[in-house]
Amino acid sequence: MTRPEQDGVTQCPWRFCLAPMMQRTDRHFRQLLRLISPNMRLYTEMIHTGAILRGDRRRFLAHAEIEHPVALQLGGSDPKDLSAAASLAVAEGYDEVNLNCGCPSDRVQSGQFGACLMRSPDVVVECVAAMLDSCGDSSKVSVKTRLGVDHLYSYQYFRDFIGQIAVTGCRVFHIHARKAWLDGLSPRENREIPPLEYEWVYRLKREFPELVIVLNGGIRDLTGCEYHLDQVDGVMLGRYAYDNPFAMQHWDRALFGSSGNLSREAVIESYLDYVEAQCRAGVYLKHMSRHLLNLYRGQPGAKSWRRALTIGAADPRATGEVLCHALAATQAVSAATTASQS
Repeated sequence: MTRPEQDGVTQCPWRFCLAPMMQRTDRHFRQLLRLISPNMRLYTEMIHTGAILRGDRRRFLAHAEIEHPVALQLGGSDPKDLSAAASLAVAEGYDEVNLNCGCPSDRVQSGQFGACLMRSPDVVVECVAAMLDSCGDSSKVSVKTRLGVDHLYSYQYFRDFIGQIAVTGCRVFHIHARKAWLDGLSPRENREIPPLEYEWVYRLKREFPELVIVLNGGIRDLTGCEYHLDQVDGVMLGRYAYDNPFAMQHWDRALFGSSGNLSREAVIESYLDYVEAQCRAGVYLKHMSRHLLNLYRGQPGAKSWRRALTIGAADPRATGEVLCHALAATQAVSAATTASQS
């Protein structure tokens, strides 16, 4: 496994991660973010084992070489199905397979997976053990979880939950530093209302120094990120990375000493090749362009950029030419803004 270096020191492969997000971290967004951040570890949306084992496997496991390191997040609670899906993912070249034990949506509750699994540590242990057996490498299996669920919420319960899973040989844990409240809160409210308890995650790392502990939840500034990295092995960003994708270039440089310094225009030019290839393969432009809407966030011309993309991509026959028109409109506004300020 390739690990980036900073000042001659090998960095943890999980130092800087993109959180799995439904309807966000598809292959199109991962392609875009990799152009911006060369070192961020990318994660797919949660994909249920049934979709892989009994659905369009090729589509659900699709990813590009440029995405590496990239992990597949699985949803499910049947050890045999998780084992089979994990084996297929590794065979397809994924660097890691992650078990979701933290999603609070109604859909996962009805299927008894996601955050519901925190109620059944014995089931999680069986699932993770089966995944490890099929993958044959402890570094290829990880678990993403929360601090607790509903009334099962204490540091001791959280610690014991992680400790039981660690007995299987699993060594990598992504911790969303909030509980999940499944009775009465929406998925969005579950991302915002339960209080963050970073100290629980720091304490877990102190008590299990041999584990790789990645902290997720509420990370929105680089100073705070660097403080977390003094306590744990890695950080995982979700909505902030999606809403501010170009900012990840600055974070990447700060965290890894990388020299990447592409302009937004250069990112668009590189992404355009991908977009045109996908359009020729029958993918609608809107499925890709929606991930670009926040690229100029906070910049002159951002509104023109979003408008041009939204209107242009509405046509099912639209091609990458829409990006060129949107860029021209944005640059015109930016130039006019600069001229008015000089």
